[in-house]
Amino acid sequence: GDSVSFFVNESTADFSHLAGDHARHFQEFQLILPKLLPAVACKTSSGCIQKMPLMAIQVTLFPNQGISIGVSFCHVAGDGRTLAHFMKSWASIQQSQGDLTCLNNPLPDFSSRDLIEGPLGLACLFMKRKWSFEDLSNNPIKKLRITCTIKRSQVELLKDLVTKGCVEDNGSEPVRISTFVVTCAYMWVCLTKLQETTVSQQISSADDSDELSYFLFAVDCRGHLKLPATYFGNCTIARTVAVKRSALMGENGIVVAGKAIGREVMETYKGPLKGAEREKFKRRPRKTEVANIGSLGSLSLFSIAESREEEGSIEFGLALAPHELDIFNSIFHRTY
Repeated sequence: GDSVSFFVNESTADFSHLAGDHARHFQEFQLILPKLLPAVACKTSSGCIQKMPLMAIQVTLFPNQGISIGVSFCHVAGDGRTLAHFMKSWASIQQSQGDLTCLNNPLPDFSSRDLIEGPLGLACLFMKRKWSFEDLSNNPIKKLRITCTIKRSQVELLKDLVTKGCVEDNGSEPVRISTFVVTCAYMWVCLTKLQETTVSQQISSADDSDELSYFLFAVDCRGHLKLPATYFGNCTIARTVAVKRSALMGENGIVVAGKAIGREVMETYKGPLKGAEREKFKRRPRKTEVANIGSLGSLSLFSIAESREEEGSIEFGLALAPHELDIFNSIFHRTY
């Protein structure tokens, strides 16, 4: 229909290179990513509205190497979890030649937002902000894409470290210590140290060392709202925590970061997080990349995903300037 575009392409590029964890230029991925068509103004009986495609899919064939599936989608339609469920369901149905019984979970088909109650006018405000965002897809990105992995054994060490720090601080509030919390804490410290190294001339004074560093992350609220299991849409909120740069740079930086993130998670959920059921498939993609992590200028962004190589390990996708690459690798491997 008008909402979803589908393209098929062929490429002679090196599939193994694009699917690797090493440094690759952003421009190398442009040919395998589809572009959403621009919004179109339409007149209706109630006035003029903006009509915008929700998704574009491009399948690119690499002869004798493999295929890639590039997806561009509008967050008005859904969030990352919705997209992941859609992609996994689509892959399973295709693999089983149309047999819907292959799905462990029901297809998400409930898209009404009426069950999500919020302050009057909030939905309209968010929608206006969405349309006012600058389109950064055509801006040249002079950064490199890398993937770094925190192994399962390292995750356990990080949990022990943060747990020990919380025990020693008897007066602290309860903190949720999870894989997400400790690995994000580790990355927050690494990126803070990277920024300290690359712009040290700007933050050399004692006053500047006490300026706040902010960490923003998305929280899935499905388990805490009255929504059916088949809800198809966007249901995330943004949470921000702030810690002094000097604390993150200190000996106990990971513990400080872990406490801050863990407390915010506890505050958001007011109780334990509910674990989502995992869907099992015969094969997994060789590599998953989030294309827009380098499109917001000087902000330090990263994507997070389960590792394909080892259960319990976590992969992070980052966008770094060429001069930051070696510095970050050094920091990442010696921070803990």
